[in-house]
Amino acid sequence: MTLITKYIIPVLCFLIYFEETAQSQKKEITLNDVWYYGTFREKGAASFHPWHDGTSYVQYVNDGIEKEKGLWLFDFATGKKNKQLVTEAELKNSFGDQAPGSADDVIWNANGTRFMLATNVRSVYRHSTVADYLVFDLAEKKVLKISAKGSQQEATFSPDGNAVAFVRENNLFIKDLLTGIETQVTLDGKKNEIINGIPDWVYEEEFSFSRAFEWSTDSKRIAWIRFDESKVPLYTLQYYYRDQYPTNYEYKYPKVGEKNADVSVWVYDIVKGSKNEMRISKFDYYVPRIKWKNANQLCVTRLNRLQNELELLLCDATNGTASALFTEKNPYYIEIEDHLTFLKDGSFLWVSMADGFNHIYHYRADGILNKQITKGSWDVKTFYGCDEKNKVVYYQSAELSPLERHVYSIKLDGTGKKNLSPAPGFHSASFNEAFTFFMLESSDASTPRSYALCKADGNSLRILEDNQALKKTLSEFNYSRREFIKMKTPEGVELNGWLMKPKDFNPTKKYPVLVHVYGGPGDQQVLNSFSSSRDMNLNYLCQKGYIIACFDNRGSGSRGQEFLKCTYKRLGELESNDQIDAARYLQTLPYVDGSRIGIIGWSFGGFISTLCLEKGNTVFKSAVAIAPVTDWRFYDSIYTERYMQTNKENEVGYDETSPLLMADRIKGNYLLIHGTADDNVHYQNTAEMLKALYENNISFTQMTFPDKNHGIYGGNTRPYLYNEVYKYILTNL
Repeated sequence: MTLITKYIIPVLCFLIYFEETAQSQKKEITLNDVWYYGTFREKGAASFHPWHDGTSYVQYVNDGIEKEKGLWLFDFATGKKNKQLVTEAELKNSFGDQAPGSADDVIWNANGTRFMLATNVRSVYRHSTVADYLVFDLAEKKVLKISAKGSQQEATFSPDGNAVAFVRENNLFIKDLLTGIETQVTLDGKKNEIINGIPDWVYEEEFSFSRAFEWSTDSKRIAWIRFDESKVPLYTLQYYYRDQYPTNYEYKYPKVGEKNADVSVWVYDIVKGSKNEMRISKFDYYVPRIKWKNANQLCVTRLNRLQNELELLLCDATNGTASALFTEKNPYYIEIEDHLTFLKDGSFLWVSMADGFNHIYHYRADGILNKQITKGSWDVKTFYGCDEKNKVVYYQSAELSPLERHVYSIKLDGTGKKNLSPAPGFHSASFNEAFTFFMLESSDASTPRSYALCKADGNSLRILEDNQALKKTLSEFNYSRREFIKMKTPEGVELNGWLMKPKDFNPTKKYPVLVHVYGGPGDQQVLNSFSSSRDMNLNYLCQKGYIIACFDNRGSGSRGQEFLKCTYKRLGELESNDQIDAARYLQTLPYVDGSRIGIIGWSFGGFISTLCLEKGNTVFKSAVAIAPVTDWRFYDSIYTERYMQTNKENEVGYDETSPLLMADRIKGNYLLIHGTADDNVHYQNTAEMLKALYENNISFTQMTFPDKNHGIYGGNTRPYLYNEVYKYILTNL
């Protein structure tokens, strides 16, 4: 008997047995863990607010002796407490049960003399809320109600901190905190007709903002956007609420090719009490942003309806005259972002895809290009701002890989680029106003988020949160991690993807596959970042013996303009082709059961999953579509026309990408899910799909959630939804 036979082989057998036993003893993931218990919920860093001095931040202290609890100033460099701003007892005496318990709960004025607290907060749409705002004066330790005449929206301090502007019932108001006087700036606000200072539904949803007014830099003027939506078609949602008769909710929703709100921009002079309209008129345009260049000049972003020509207009606040500062045109479309930055010398920074990739540009005060600051075959993803004192720009990019994000600094002249987050993974930053410190958030596909406080040069000062508790919890569960892959379509297009295999994966076995898809313009699902809710949710099926797959199709982000915008005017065509080709690639893998491939998607993903079941009816056995668009004629004007033009200009494109017109091609199992109170993708999409399925004698399964919006959540809704979805997949795939 050899030494290997006598000693080593038994030891190896024991180690293998020990590993398998340990693996079998790990916990199984339940949907209750994901949706009820919060077992895999990540912790964020303890919230803090950077202070105006550039060296301190505010944080809430809720431990230790009673008198030390409350809001404190901390030193960025050392992390030590400097000064108590207000005690917990003072907060409770002032706010009672609604006292803030975190630095995130309050809104500070610029010089730190007052803060504002939103109470009784109620959601309106995706970004907007209504609340009752209270102001606390640190010097007097007193609370002031912003208004006793009704709840407010978007209450915002003036730059000098002595006034608050807000919107109530579609009108703009100003509250002088020194005198207590409330001034009504506009008088014509009326539901479903005129809106002042907050956006209409489609602007809020597609241009991603909820406040449409801006204080001037000297606090003496306020500019706002006025929306006249009186001619916009009305849409009605029905709510049931167990009432004898349903309740109707009516709001203005411009669908493709329909009338949009007429917008105008106004400026109110607080000292004079006068109003001026800015002379920016042009037929059928959008105003997605306004921004003060200085105390007397307002910059208005004007975008044509096709969204392929953008102008920056400089308006004289005293008389409303406007002149063009800068114009950008694009052969496809231009996305609106919050990157316009005016420097003290009047020049400005701008981010654009002018050279085919998203980069930062420096323009002179007269709108002439001074310098392209970043260059290369990669995209800038987030522009953080500019430290003018040191002439340094900070940004996040996908330079190292479309799957990763890293934080960089670069000098204003384009030299001295430095990666401030060199470790592999996904990194983002939050800077203080002085750009002296930042919080770095980092993760990768296998590692929950960590938060570090760093100096501007990237040197870490200390870890704020590393989610060690979650890491320990994850080690106790039997879960699968993502494996990143690449594949090429028959057209030679390389797609990034990932697989999650069952924990007891055996390469000699054949496994069914569920493809997870979103696929919308600029979206990415294939990223080297941690996603506990999605991954643990999908892991439930991995435990049941399924492989989960995901691919970023053409039209996804971080690969330049041509990859992003090649879907223009044919939204869904190339995306679904790529997902079908990816499924065919999966069929070639020796451990995949090619007859059992399914796909699931929500919203745009539901649109793609439906197209895949129709066009790929020999590849996909089952599809789940949650809240899908089924014909782009039913969706809103801004989003759809950006990518498809109008239905009159591109009728063929609308017809050839409509799931309604291909319903007769469905052969597999189809589960269609929607909420009846979806204000975004209307239930109309599903109603029309039902008619198409009936007309073509197609068998299907449907789930309807009364009174639920696009997110289909609340109470037991989300766990119930996924329980039923996974039952369906286990039965039909």
